[in-house]
Amino acid sequence: MAEYTGERTSDKENQRADKGEQKDRGRRPTQRQDQAHYFTKPLPFAVELGFFAGFIWGGLHWLFYLLHFTIVPLGFLAEPFFKHNFIYTAAGHLTGWLFFIVFSLIASLIYTFTLKKLKGPIPGMVYGIVWWLIIFVLVGPKLDMVKPLNRLTWDSIITEFCFFLLWGLFIGYTVTMEFTDERKREPEQAGA
Repeated sequence: MAEYTGERTSDKENQRADKGEQKDRGRRPTQRQDQAHYFTKPLPFAVELGFFAGFIWGGLHWLFYLLHFTIVPLGFLAEPFFKHNFIYTAAGHLTGWLFFIVFSLIASLIYTFTLKKLKGPIPGMVYGIVWWLIIFVLVGPKLDMVKPLNRLTWDSIITEFCFFLLWGLFIGYTVTMEFTDERKREPEQAGA
């Protein structure tokens, strides 16, 4: 066991000690409370989140359709704008993916500007369920985007419900962690 002799082992430590500086022990630089904090701008954040929510979850929805978990194609949001047969082609799936990205952008903007102060995962899950109700119960059957619930298979209903629940959780909890994370506001040494 080596004894501590009090001698500095490097020239940098000697220089710091001569200037009155403390040795850096791998800690992050602390930010004083009187200094400015970084705040996220809601619009660019919501656009980026919406794009990735649409890209990731649209791809998963396409996979669910290809694996026959659901009979609702990815292009269901594009159904009112294109012929029904087009939606079931590869180009129709890609078009549907783009529509889902735009839909996710809009949903992300709505959530960010109205519900960003809600904490926890539950508001995002409820948000996804509300969108599922709007699309599959209220608006979708009337616009022929989706079949009425009594004409869908149970597998499709459960898959779509869970899909929108998790999609809403992704959007809601991401926004919650960005805009209500209290750890960013605590001093570095709090609780230590």
